[in-house]
Amino acid sequence: MNVTVSLGERSYDVVLESGARHHLAALIAARAPRAKTVAIVTSPELAEQPWFNVTSGLAQHLVTVPEGEGAKTLTWLGALLEELAELELSRDDVIVAVGGGAITDVAGFAAAVYLRGVAIVHVPTTLVGQVDAAIGGKTAVNLRAGKNLAGAFHQPIGVLCDFDTLVTLPERERLGGLGEVAKCWLLEGGFAAELAGVSLHDLIEMSVKFKAAVVGADEFEGGKRALLNYGHTLAHALEKVSLARSIDELRHGEAVAIGLAFAVRLAHALGRVDDSEIERHDEVLSALGLSTKVPAHCPTSSLLEAMAHDKKAHHDLTFVLAGAEGFEVVPDVDPAVVQEVLERFRGEQ
Repeated sequence: MNVTVSLGERSYDVVLESGARHHLAALIAARAPRAKTVAIVTSPELAEQPWFNVTSGLAQHLVTVPEGEGAKTLTWLGALLEELAELELSRDDVIVAVGGGAITDVAGFAAAVYLRGVAIVHVPTTLVGQVDAAIGGKTAVNLRAGKNLAGAFHQPIGVLCDFDTLVTLPERERLGGLGEVAKCWLLEGGFAAELAGVSLHDLIEMSVKFKAAVVGADEFEGGKRALLNYGHTLAHALEKVSLARSIDELRHGEAVAIGLAFAVRLAHALGRVDDSEIERHDEVLSALGLSTKVPAHCPTSSLLEAMAHDKKAHHDLTFVLAGAEGFEVVPDVDPAVVQEVLERFRGEQ
């Protein structure tokens, strides 16, 4: 099936099906008819996968970057831009990102700034990429100070979510992707009981439809789109502290699941929700097999400092929180309350 991200003349479809990658040539012919060359950005590991037979119908070149967060650095962004220049990619040509959210992030940022903007197609190969990272035009790399602090909005001309690529996905990557699925399910008001009999493909479809609707209404995060950051204030702090130890220590979706469980407890402490909302969150996260345990190596003091410097913080502690009128951005949350709730949350584990 196709889900449209409605952005006027820049609207594009997200294709959700097995074999979606085989639509690449037709997509480029329709959306970038002057293109003569395609740069396919992926990792060496993905290029060896049995499903990696991506064909653009044009002259194409394989450009590789590291797997995972290791690709999201200014160093690798610079190396990628240099290689695009050596290939003499023109403004009419196309970049195709094949990989998880880290690869679509860095390739998307490269597409945004190379020649001041060239077309990009995303072929997300992880669950988190298909339900979140590849859709909506957010691109970024990390800085030492935190995640995604250098980036740009640059919408793709199409997204091909091929279910075949998930077959070889490690179990940890699948669970990580379910962190973003849980976020959408909770924002939509879903309960754990409703997850019975729902397939992974159904969950992907639900998440993509939800995000496409939000992005179509608020492309540049001036309003409703900020709700997609639910659970992410603590999540990004957890990732920053973990990345300082090891790139592979904590996946994004794993951190989001922890952030969701914490956010509802913070909302409860602020008198915004009752116990039933905590129960709803915990049951949904449990039903999806997600852990909400804060890693022992992440001190509360380090997490508070990282949250205060998150790019969404606006110079104070800012969270997306549930409330009587639904979810909303809540700025200037008392650090003492945040610390107390975080310590109590850790004590539950």
